[in-house]
Amino acid sequence: MCLHPEEIPPIPDETVRVASAAFPKGNLYMRLRDELGVFYQDEDFASLYPQRGQPAQAPWRLAIILVMQYLENLSDRQAASSVQGRIDWKYTLSLELTDPGFDFSVLSEFRDRLITGGVERQILDLMLLRFQELKLLCF
Repeated sequence: MCLHPEEIPPIPDETVRVASAAFPKGNLYMRLRDELGVFYQDEDFASLYPQRGQPAQAPWRLAIILVMQYLENLSDRQAASSVQGRIDWKYTLSLELTDPGFDFSVLSEFRDRLITGGVERQILDLMLLRFQELKLLCF
């Protein structure tokens, strides 16, 4: 799998409309996206992917999915199912409501890439940096 870094897309209009109707006061993940933005960019993970090959899932999304998976104590199957079926997750991940998701094995492959590449702390460090920039943490 190779990486073709792209700009993080805005949340699709229909996803915003439906998620706002379903969660008029928002929820944890919608607030995470709206108030804190996106912690990761594809370029943050470029060293983990070869230059050629089949396109990979966007690593910024996979990193956020790992965070949400941890918050809910979900298995890889459950997290992949949440990407496929939950409106709030689609909102947070800038996905169309009709996005089919991906096979659950993608998550363990991504974790393996993080560990093999020696950047497993990168997810936490980037998130903490964002919290610090927003003055939510002081170091």
